[in-house]
Amino acid sequence: MEKLIKLYTEWSGAEPVSTEQLAGAGSNRQYYRFTAEDGTTVIGVVGTSRDENHAFIYLAEHFEQRQLPVPHILAQSDDGLRYLQTDLGSTSLFDAIRGGREAGGRYNQREKQLLKATIRQLPNIQIRGARGLDWQNCYPQPEFDEDSVLFDLNYFKYCFLKPSGLDFHELKLEANFRLFAKDLTSENIDSFLYRDFQARNVMLDADGNPQFIDFQGGRRGPYYYDLASFLWQASARYSDKLRRELVAEYYDALQQYTEVPSLRHFVNRLSLFVLFRTLQVLGAYGFRGYFERKKHFLDSIPPAMDNLRALLKLGEQVFPYPYMMDMLRRLTEMPRYAHIEEPAVSRADGYKTTDKNVYEAHPQDGPATFSKYDGKGPLRVRVFSFSFRKGIPADESGNGGGYVFDCRSTHNPGRYEPYKKLTGLDEPVIRFLEDDGEILTFLDSVYKLADAHVQRYIDRGFTDLMFSFGCTGGQHRSVYSAQHLAEHLHEKFGIEVHVCHREQGIEQTLL
Repeated sequence: MEKLIKLYTEWSGAEPVSTEQLAGAGSNRQYYRFTAEDGTTVIGVVGTSRDENHAFIYLAEHFEQRQLPVPHILAQSDDGLRYLQTDLGSTSLFDAIRGGREAGGRYNQREKQLLKATIRQLPNIQIRGARGLDWQNCYPQPEFDEDSVLFDLNYFKYCFLKPSGLDFHELKLEANFRLFAKDLTSENIDSFLYRDFQARNVMLDADGNPQFIDFQGGRRGPYYYDLASFLWQASARYSDKLRRELVAEYYDALQQYTEVPSLRHFVNRLSLFVLFRTLQVLGAYGFRGYFERKKHFLDSIPPAMDNLRALLKLGEQVFPYPYMMDMLRRLTEMPRYAHIEEPAVSRADGYKTTDKNVYEAHPQDGPATFSKYDGKGPLRVRVFSFSFRKGIPADESGNGGGYVFDCRSTHNPGRYEPYKKLTGLDEPVIRFLEDDGEILTFLDSVYKLADAHVQRYIDRGFTDLMFSFGCTGGQHRSVYSAQHLAEHLHEKFGIEVHVCHREQGIEQTLL
């Protein structure tokens, strides 16, 4: 610490007025914020590896020459263990989107815009940052290769798979690992692989523009890796819909910097890296959780296993590694991990997909009879928001089925002047409702009821179901609730949902 202060003093000409140690990251480096008499601040860094520090300093200076948003290196010590860099502030992307993360993945419009701005900058640092870069300066190796892939796959095997107690044939798994590693490294892409591209390593300036830190582990490699690492981070809980939007944003931005493969090829390649990254993080969670007994990593295992389950549904056409896929499938079915109930319907088009009776009857009761509406399919859900002053929406289907929910028990943003002219679709109202939290508790109960009802209607092949949300003016709480239920049902079941905000004159069909 004394040597770092000395480096600061030699650089600035005076000792700092105050020194603040910053929270540590995943590495052994220590960070300090030095404040000068005029209030300006810089960041001082103490590292334990000269090679790692050298990699960061070289990359930062190279990226700055490419006019990329990274910190400027101000000074470095002769022994290579300490350096000073510009202060990019205290607001990380991770902090800025905390509300959406803590709301279980319900990101509001502002948070989504921050994510989109960040993901569109990623090709900038990957492609432009790679131009003229001397890869031999990278640490601990210059390139993403088969050996590094196999190292991570074996890390998963020894730190997660073996502790699980699952029985598997090690030689067969190793053979599939080698095929997987060969496929992951088959494309020769001259881009910068950030390696640790996550929300904690993106700082936001006063205008919300992303700036990048902690890229010292980067190397030459495929750009798919960073996209998979960012979007499939288990704790972020990004919805499938949001992931698709962000992948589209990235793909569009990537085309501005380099020639890109077809979207189909791109998505298939991305899926390989999502699977690899999922196994990679499970290995880390296993070591940090099972061996070091760190609760945060143990808590991260269930959402990571959810990601793995979703990937396995893509099948061997995307992942042609039969033994590995069978082993992973058996892993997700183990009692300690099998906490997700699979839906009875395997198709997402709303049709009944099983010949099995949806009702289990006692033999003495004889066969059940069914209504004339059975087996028609597919199901179409209609969701309304309305004002109780103007009456409940009419059921045009003639079925007379569904639910009417009263939102008036929740906190009303319409009582406050800033929100009077806004609706439940506007970001300030969304933030008000989600920060207050009453609407989230209310909707949790609605989702449980709606999910069970929709699932049963799909099983029976019914064609129509209606949900309506009412509040005082049909403007804030009911609009928010209707929109979120519509998106929830569409995302979970893949069915057509028609949403109508009656008092606002807004209609939308989610196909």
